[in-house]
Amino acid sequence: MPPLFNRRPEIGLPSSLPPVALPLAELLARVRQTLTERFAESYWVVAEIADLTPPRFDGAHCYLVLTDQHTTGRGAQLKAQARATIWSQRYQQLAPVFLEQTGQELRIGMKVMLRVQIKFHEQYGLSLDVVAIDPTYTVGDLARQRLETVRKLEAQDLLERQKRLPLAIGPQRIAVISSPTAAGFQDFMQQLSESTYDFSVALFPAVMQGAEAPGSIRAALDQIRPQRHTFDVVVLIRGGGAKTDLLAFDDYGLAAAVGSFPLPVLTGIGHERDEAVTDLTAHLALKTPTAVAAFLTERLARLDAVFAGYALRIRELASDQLQDAAAHLRRLTLNTREAAQDKLAFHRNALHQQLRQATEVPHAHLRRQQQQLASQRRALRRAVQRALRRQQGQLRTLGKLLARRFRHLHRRRREQLLRYRYQVQLAATRQLHLAELRLARATAYRLAPDDTSTASAPIRLLDTNNQALNTTHKLRAGDHVRLQLADEAILLARITARLSPPDDANTPPL
Repeated sequence: MPPLFNRRPEIGLPSSLPPVALPLAELLARVRQTLTERFAESYWVVAEIADLTPPRFDGAHCYLVLTDQHTTGRGAQLKAQARATIWSQRYQQLAPVFLEQTGQELRIGMKVMLRVQIKFHEQYGLSLDVVAIDPTYTVGDLARQRLETVRKLEAQDLLERQKRLPLAIGPQRIAVISSPTAAGFQDFMQQLSESTYDFSVALFPAVMQGAEAPGSIRAALDQIRPQRHTFDVVVLIRGGGAKTDLLAFDDYGLAAAVGSFPLPVLTGIGHERDEAVTDLTAHLALKTPTAVAAFLTERLARLDAVFAGYALRIRELASDQLQDAAAHLRRLTLNTREAAQDKLAFHRNALHQQLRQATEVPHAHLRRQQQQLASQRRALRRAVQRALRRQQGQLRTLGKLLARRFRHLHRRRREQLLRYRYQVQLAATRQLHLAELRLARATAYRLAPDDTSTASAPIRLLDTNNQALNTTHKLRAGDHVRLQLADEAILLARITARLSPPDDANTPPL
């Protein structure tokens, strides 16, 4: 086999052998052989999971991208990266143990200690086969992160701020942050409904597990903040679940949001033995949602008991004061009765004396009043008679004036009526005359002046005695005549005008 390092000879120097070029496959094969011989054993490495592809079905493998970033002595950032594989059979052995001891599954961003074997393939390059995982390293790293979070919160006074907030004496207006389908929320509501007190509960839904839980819970707190005056307390609850779900409540952002919230926050995350960082920043941490509901109910029960004690004490004090007041009232009643009897006896004696004195004075006064009344009655009778006579005289005078006035008005009215009747008759006569003229014009006939007796004339002119008129020269406008038609019918008519003889003698009369 030719040497791995085969460099071309320098210019000007004689070479004993010509350079030999290696195929890429042979070069990579030598690299694989060298790595296999040099790194035959497995090694423990510490790295951070930069990417993770978990098995999607039974029998599938788990693929990771491991990174390690650190600062060199000169201050430069050095980053190493390698692909790793956990074969399916080994993953089925390692994953449950890791979950049981750390409380969480492998995830991106987690620091782990792995025992790996170096593998090199001519086609796929360098990779690491994971043969073991040390859960204790991850547990220690999580504990370190948790301790750093707690110290950071303590430096910002967020561990005690919530505890200094006053909790309402009887918190009944509750803002609940939970999943609406969580069993813990249902248990919480069931516990409240079984109590004898009335609670007003408003649910603000949030994701309670997984990587999205901290952001979702903070969003729910942001929704409550503008309406904080309508609530007494905020309750953060979740029901049971895996231990890995508790890691979301160790998030610094969530713990800081709870610690700086202006309302008291009660937590019931659902783990009996573990305490999350959020529990440390809350006003009060209880183990389960049912315990939170019991705490609220018991607080109202204690308040109810205090009020009942106050009511009993007030009743006792009121009873004592009522008894003292009743005794004082009895004493006052007795004293008042005695004083009233003395006053009554004194006034009775004074009244008897005044009655005796008053029996003489009224009789004399009554006699004087009767005399004055008789004198006034006589004067009143005379005054009435005088007034009656005066009124009678005035009435007679007024009657005469009214009679004269009536006759005058009657006369004037009669004259007016006569004038009106004359005017009406004159107008009627005038209208009748005009109507007759119009009628005459409408029915006028033209007659020949000297041809009234001709047998061939269609109309004959008669006088009022039904005698034929031989001539019309004596007729004037306004004279009444009679017209005999061809059928012997007679019509009454009046002369309205005379016509001059026509120039043409042959013109027939109308």
